[in-house]
Formats: sequence, C-alpha cells, structure tokens
Amino acid sequence: MLRSLGPAAYQLQYLYGRNPTLDIQNQLFLTLIKCRLYKTNFELSTLFGVSVTDVYAIFVTWIKFMSLQWRELNMWPDSETVDFFAPFDFKQKFPSTRVIVDGTEIPIKKPSPPAAQQVTFSSYKNKNTAKSLIGITPGGLVSYVSDAYGGSASDRQIVERSHLIDTMDPGDSVMADKGFDVQDLFAPYDVTVNIPTFFRKRNKIASKTVLHDRKIASKRVHVERVIGVAKTYKILTNSLTQTESLLSSHIIFVCFMLVNYRKCIVSRCA
Repeated sequence: MLRSLGPAAYQLQYLYGRNPTLDIQNQLFLTLIKCRLYKTNFELSTLFGVSVTDVYAIFVTWIKFMSLQWRELNMWPDSETVDFFAPFDFKQKFPSTRVIVDGTEIPIKKPSPPAAQQVTFSSYKNKNTAKSLIGITPGGLVSYVSDAYGGSASDRQIVERSHLIDTMDPGDSVMADKGFDVQDLFAPYDVTVNIPTFFRKRNKIASKTVLHDRKIASKRVHVERVIGVAKTYKILTNSLTQTESLLSSHIIFVCFMLVNYRKCIVSRCA
C-alpha cells in the first residue's frame, strides 16, 4: 500500500508546517487506525508517543495525500477487463453491465450555519450526513467513488453532477436501485439503466417482470455488500467533526479504495 503511494510519501508538507518525528510507515499506520477504529487523537498520541497536534497534522495531511494520489490511478477498467472478471452467472444474465451503483451516506455533526444544516440534512436518515455515489464492477472492484455532497442531495442530482456518464461507452449498461430513475440522462449516450420495475398504481404484475426484478436484485446486492465492508471502517459510521466533514470526500474515497486491498467478497460463481 505504501509503495502504491510512490516516493511523494517521503516528501510531504504537513499541516501547520510541522515535521513529525514519527517515521513514514507509522504515519500511514496511524492514519489507517484512525480510519478503521476512529480512535481519538489523544488515544493515538498516547499509542504513538507524539503530541495531539502532530496526530491531527499527520491524519489531515495523509488522508488528503492518499486521496489525491490514488485519484491519479485509472481505477475505471475497460469493458474487456470488466467482462473477464465478471462472475459467470452475471455474464449470462446481464452481459453489458459496466457498473453497479448505489448511494451511501455517512453521519456528520450538525453544522452551526442554518444553510449548512439544511444542505446536509437527510430526510432518509433523519440526521445530517454527507452522501456519495459508489460504483463497483460485476466482479466486486470499487471502480467509481463520487465527491461527497450534502445529505439533502438526491441520487439523481449526484448522478447529474458526477462524471459517471462521461466514463461510460455506448452499449454499456448501469445496474441500480429503483431510486435511480435516471434513464433519460444516460439514453443520449446509448447507455441503458437496469433498475427494478416501479409498481406504483399497478394491481397486477406480470410473472416475467417479477422474475426479471429478482434477477436484478440478486446481482445489485453486491454493491450493498461492498458498501457494508467499507462501513467496517468506523470513521464512516461515527459522526464526523466539523473539520473532518470538510474532508468527507477524501475520507470516503480512501476508505473505499482500502476495500480494494481486501479479499473480494463477490464469488466468481455469483
């Protein structure tokens, strides 16, 4: 993981102009512990024998550095690679699927400005949150992470603001939950959207429709499972402080990139 960050990891300019005495490997280790266990800065300062200010400077510097450095990698695989690593059953039923998407929200502490409270309040979670769009390949690789938006943003708004559409090729398809009613956004690019059928104002449902929806649900659940793995990083499940909220895009991106370092949870036979 450290090697993937390149030699720039040894030439960082730290917050407040500090120069921590902790070696580079342990600075990365400290950052990973903060993401995984969300220990307080005081606990980490005791564990690593540095000041609380150094812990804060190390975490902020490294989380931004890891995010910016990994964003330079091309984490969007081409169609042939996606197809090669896709589970056999997936290739049989939804061969053109390029990405499975879903939204995820992480809690943040209630901001002071009323305007910020309104922007970040999620009616779905009934709390203030930051929200991102996550995309995985059929094989389980996290291939897309959008910037974080306020919890009031809808899935459609995030899709419109993100660059997901620009990364798709003609003939591709996107798999999503029925909340992603965005077919009109992708149609001009010859990209289809596979979502479960809306049952609103319907008394009878064709058996063929039910079977198709079950097939989508059985495959779309993989993105929820990957998001569940990312949420084992407790920084994504505890309310972020005001300072950490400003880094929410970086924190979410880093945690989901860390998922790619772990064993894939999608079986090749799924």
